[in-house]
Amino acid sequence: MASLTDRISNFFSGNDSDTGEGLRSLFVTELQDIYYAERQAVDVLGVQADAATTDEVRSAFLQHQDESRSQIARLEQVFSSIGIDASEGTCDAIDGLADDGERVVANTESGSLTRDAGLIMAAQKVEHHEIASYGSVVTLAKVLGYNDAARLLQQTLEEEKNTDRKLTQLAESFINQRAASEGDDNNSTYTDSNRDQYGTVNADGTRYNDSGSVGQTYQSGQSYSGTQTSSNTDYNSGSVDSDDRSTTPRYNSNNDATLGGSLGI
Repeated sequence: MASLTDRISNFFSGNDSDTGEGLRSLFVTELQDIYYAERQAVDVLGVQADAATTDEVRSAFLQHQDESRSQIARLEQVFSSIGIDASEGTCDAIDGLADDGERVVANTESGSLTRDAGLIMAAQKVEHHEIASYGSVVTLAKVLGYNDAARLLQQTLEEEKNTDRKLTQLAESFINQRAASEGDDNNSTYTDSNRDQYGTVNADGTRYNDSGSVGQTYQSGQSYSGTQTSSNTDYNSGSVDSDDRSTTPRYNSNNDATLGGSLGI
């Protein structure tokens, strides 16, 4: 049996055959869990698209469903690049997030903008989970010297970040404002005619034309709420209260292990 020193060395080199807990084993397990999560996400996106009120939200979900299918194929390339067959693991997180999405549908009125606002929130929770997951395996792939795998996984990571930004743009185009007024007795029903006053968004989330934001583009550091947290933030799913700005450290993606930053594994 290997000595403790050898086992520690093997663990950090990814060659811990005695315990199966080396970085390579961890990397493969994470890939399998992501593979499962992506396949689940394809089904979830279809259900959420069916439940959506507006064409814009429905189109965004269906577009990302197609993108997720491509990401599944890319994961299969990653498995092949490291010499193993693609197989599913498990992911309690995605299962729980899928349940959250179902609760949004159950707890909101069909045909309401409130439902669309809730569905966007549910979708962004999934995106944030996927961003953390892909960021972590990109870091592990680089450490293990799996350059092809790292490149493929980085491509998907960028797509997930972009989807998160598009969902923010979509929420801010007219969904949030219109949903906020649905409690008013005289203004509680969404129709195509009253959508115009709030503007529209392209299906790919690239542009929207509400009267106060013509030509506006997504700003780094904005999450679903649209809160700006830092001018040099590449991605941030949270927000910072203005009263706490002097005491709360700002998020810096360069130090985020999940995004492959300098503090990565």
